[in-house]
Amino acid sequence: MEHSNPLTRATVGQKFLTFGEIMLRLTPPNYDKIRMANSFEISYGGSEANIALALANLGVDSTFFTVVPNNSLGKSAIRMLRSNDVHCTPIILSSHAETPTHRLGTYYLETGYGIRPSKVTYDRKHSAISEYDFSGVDIDGLLDGFRWLHLSGITPALSKSCAEFMLEMMKRAREKGMTVSFDGNFRSKLWTWEEARDYCTQCLPYVDVLFGIEPYHLWRDEGDHAKGDWKDGVPFQPSYEQQDEVFQRFVERYPNLKCIARHVRYAHSGSENSLMAFMWYQGHTFESKLFTFNILDRVGGGDAFASGLIYAMMNGYKPMDMVNFAVASSVIKHTIHGDANITDDVESIRSLMNMNYDIKR
Repeated sequence: MEHSNPLTRATVGQKFLTFGEIMLRLTPPNYDKIRMANSFEISYGGSEANIALALANLGVDSTFFTVVPNNSLGKSAIRMLRSNDVHCTPIILSSHAETPTHRLGTYYLETGYGIRPSKVTYDRKHSAISEYDFSGVDIDGLLDGFRWLHLSGITPALSKSCAEFMLEMMKRAREKGMTVSFDGNFRSKLWTWEEARDYCTQCLPYVDVLFGIEPYHLWRDEGDHAKGDWKDGVPFQPSYEQQDEVFQRFVERYPNLKCIARHVRYAHSGSENSLMAFMWYQGHTFESKLFTFNILDRVGGGDAFASGLIYAMMNGYKPMDMVNFAVASSVIKHTIHGDANITDDVESIRSLMNMNYDIKR
């Protein structure tokens, strides 16, 4: 079934679906280090779940698909999602027969302060989603009725089954005329840079909206490796000219891309950062304002940026408003405990994006 391109008009009420892992997050209180902690604060997070939560709070019809163990931890994660208006109907509660280790992935966060940066320790190996066999899932039935699919480069790093299922989801979504957004989200603790690049190269032909291109070579092509300009990947803090050139290289190679965006961080300390962003859209590269702010909780800032841009695109914002709304969404997330941008006041984000900021890099 063919749909008109939702990136060229307002699309309020568009149904959104994402797939990924939700994890238990354990954080020592009061900026303590783990070795000092006598207790942990509990919350739940994960890149795709964060985006589903943020969009649901902004009023988007948002659904999250994952696999969790059929126990109290898995059910608690689902309860948290549902309490934020995320639809969880397709979530699979796995049995011991389906995932023998039957556990929810976990990560520990030491929150940084001042000159001390935050630190993440994963305990997610053999989680329910990573050991689930997705070959029996009806992908067409799962995607039916949705207009936007969001995926990330974290989930395929979990297992071969996740990687194969996710790539097939992208292909089917493309056939159905859905908008597909993809965040590279490289995690060096899960797989190598080369593995991530090779997988992302397979994904790019099916992507409409691309995030998170920072750590990757443009694509897997041996002929390009001799080109010194690209052998070290995309700069983490590029100039406008550098970023524009990178965007142009992407759209020349993949004309299916409708929008490419990345945020750029300047870390003054563990407690104070600045953020800005670049976005390619409708043939032009746009540069956002730069926001300087104090940090309460940095985790999920990139997901808040992605969800902000998706929301702005769904609602037909002008290009400069799109990229500024995305950065403002990320800035507000840094003032909220937990992984997700639990903000239901669109006007507070719009007010922030319209404020004047002094440049500090």
